[in-house]
Amino acid sequence: MSADIHPSAIVSPQAELGSDVTVGPFSIVGPHVKLGDRVHLTSHVSIEGHTAIGPDTRVSPFVTLGHAPQDARYKDEPTELHIGARNTIREHVSMHRGTAYGKTKTVVGSDSLFMAGSHVAHDCVVGDRVVMANNATLGGLSELQDAVIMGGLSAIHQFCRVGFGAFIGGGAPVTGDVIPFGMVDNHGRLAGLNIVGLRRRGASKDTIGRIRSAYRLLFAGEGHFAERLDQCEQEYADQPEVARLVQFIRSTDHRPLCMPEPRK
Repeated sequence: MSADIHPSAIVSPQAELGSDVTVGPFSIVGPHVKLGDRVHLTSHVSIEGHTAIGPDTRVSPFVTLGHAPQDARYKDEPTELHIGARNTIREHVSMHRGTAYGKTKTVVGSDSLFMAGSHVAHDCVVGDRVVMANNATLGGLSELQDAVIMGGLSAIHQFCRVGFGAFIGGGAPVTGDVIPFGMVDNHGRLAGLNIVGLRRRGASKDTIGRIRSAYRLLFAGEGHFAERLDQCEQEYADQPEVARLVQFIRSTDHRPLCMPEPRK
């Protein structure tokens, strides 16, 4: 079926619209935009730049997608924003395209919920099944791996990475890389593991116990951290979740690691 475009909407003739697309009142779709099948723009949505949106994504009023990044170095280069399938993008969300000096594109995965006012900055990479609560913010060139949850008003510093299945507390200022399965408190400190998330994804009691033991070794053990990391890798070589954690830490380079509050 052809797209359902409201008479008040402005859709460029060069835009590519899939089947059963809905473009609601007062929405604007630019010439380089690609909308997948059954994308629904409720109303007052503005999409510009080289922006592609996957099928079955629903976009609420006053959302801006693919507009120029908020960076003084950007000189209108033809950078991109790619958004996956089956996302829910609520009111006043903004997602900006990439920069020529960065990754040239911002990439957002599938099956995620972006609540009102949340922001994905230039050159970010966002995985699948992510939740960004109200007004959660990503700085430029940051990364959220799959199944991350960001509480309302939390903020990720530019270049930071947040590992698989981590949980960021509401209002938290995150200035370092967050380990997979990590739990960050409202002050931006590592405060343990996201046990609830692990259980929801079907982790067994034994698996959770091993991850807990590895966490205690890493963050509460004796000696230098590098030595504890080596020990953790050796002792839990047969545990995939711990291997994921170790690999993440070893690949940390742009930002320091988010750590627990120092022991007194």
